[in-house]
Amino acid sequence: MKEFLTSVLQSVGLAWWVKIETRTPACTYYFGPFSSEKEAQIEKPGYVEDLMNEEAQGISVDILRCKRNADNLTIFDDLGEQNDLEGVPTLRGQLS
Repeated sequence: MKEFLTSVLQSVGLAWWVKIETRTPACTYYFGPFSSEKEAQIEKPGYVEDLMNEEAQGISVDILRCKRNADNLTIFDDLGEQNDLEGVPTLRGQLS
């Protein structure tokens, strides 16, 4: 039932997401969707910890309501001229 509710909220753009931006690597990560802001807040520390373990720097976190495309949850903000993504964490938040 919870997954159904989250799916409905996502389809109308009312699901909650954890948005994490890192300076190094220059990426934006989206984790979710979640059915409530509280649920996103509970999960947030684990995502931050994972990125810290990957040695990401300049981490900022927002909890927001939006509609995300599940195929584009990691956005590489600054690839420069080189497209070598080796070593760049590509975490995908999924509701279990």
